[in-house]
Amino acid sequence: MGTVGKLLEKKGKELVCASPGTSIRDVIAKMAEKAVGTALVMDGEKLVGILSERDFIRKIYLKDQCGKGVKVNEIMSTNLTTVSADTTLESCMNLMTDKRIRHLPVMNKDRVVGIVSIGDIIKYMVSEKDFLIKNLQEYISGPGM
Repeated sequence: MGTVGKLLEKKGKELVCASPGTSIRDVIAKMAEKAVGTALVMDGEKLVGILSERDFIRKIYLKDQCGKGVKVNEIMSTNLTTVSADTTLESCMNLMTDKRIRHLPVMNKDRVVGIVSIGDIIKYMVSEKDFLIKNLQEYISGPGM
């Protein structure tokens, strides 16, 4: 099975980030523009939290707090689960399932180097399996003797 590093090579490392004092409206607009479900909350170069669409729905929308000037640091998740580039995709799936999360920031020591979602992992795994199947079919039906 592949690793987070291999997935990031294929996917890319573009991140949607916000500072703790960013307004919720601004960060949600940025997430919508980039078609992502999560923004990393950074204090300079330090990862301090993560903001997901789920955070917004549960902590703002359902509590009727829209338009009240709420800042990212008021609703971001701070109990973060992170992985490194050498973490296996199987380990990532286990973490996501156990912790009921959909996104994992990827760290190199204290530096953020990417983020992976459950969708990224599934897409990568399907692609790898398709590649393997194609190669096996070509091997089996290869040039005759």
